[in-house]
Amino acid sequence: MSKLAIIIPARKGSSRFPAKVLHPILGKPLVVWVAEGASQCSYADRVIVATDDEGVAQTVRDAGYEAMLTRDDHPSGTDRIWEVAESLDHDWILNLQGDEPLINGEVLDSMAEIVMSDGGSDNEIVTLVRELEASEVSDANRVKVVLDQSGNALYFSRAPIPHVKRRPVEVRDKFPSPKYWLHVGLYLYRRDILERFISLPQTTLELNEGLEQLRALENGISIKCVETKHEFLGVDTSADLPRVEAALRAKGK
Repeated sequence: MSKLAIIIPARKGSSRFPAKVLHPILGKPLVVWVAEGASQCSYADRVIVATDDEGVAQTVRDAGYEAMLTRDDHPSGTDRIWEVAESLDHDWILNLQGDEPLINGEVLDSMAEIVMSDGGSDNEIVTLVRELEASEVSDANRVKVVLDQSGNALYFSRAPIPHVKRRPVEVRDKFPSPKYWLHVGLYLYRRDILERFISLPQTTLELNEGLEQLRALENGISIKCVETKHEFLGVDTSADLPRVEAALRAKGK
């Protein structure tokens, strides 16, 4: 039977919010909220916080979760999770960012069940998407994705995609309005694909868009997209804290 591990990259340094993974939210460090939510995934037999800081690791362990120290010179969180994943014998690795305190088992299970079901091993990378209002598509901070008819990613962009061509009013009704999809940056990797991915050089599209997942598409690696209704509230700066705390209170946390 396939085995799945959730690895949470939690680098202490952050240019926009120093030591944010240790910042208390309703009395609990941010990274502990994430580990707690990850532990609710019914398919994962290990949840590991991968960090470059002993203080972060000890905070996680004191809360009853597993942590592993990694090098401090990784260029990305994906490289950090591979340092940990390389020592495991798991078939699937889920990369969960350490700044998503509202994450829960239901969301993670929706990804995991895709690969744990019969024929699931044919997948290479699985990620999440949710519907995006047309009024939000111009926001470059919201990464859009277009899908094929099987739910696989065709392209990711910070630009509004798909582009809607202007047409004469008399024929406009013949063309259905497109559905816009927002990409949610959680990734479930098949182990061999993760190993291959981090060995690949950065690509032109990746560098220009600033989107790591384009490296996979440019190298022929498929990305299966799973729809979610979950509202993600990541902590990028201290300005995000009041909204996150309000959301946690509303959920009875």
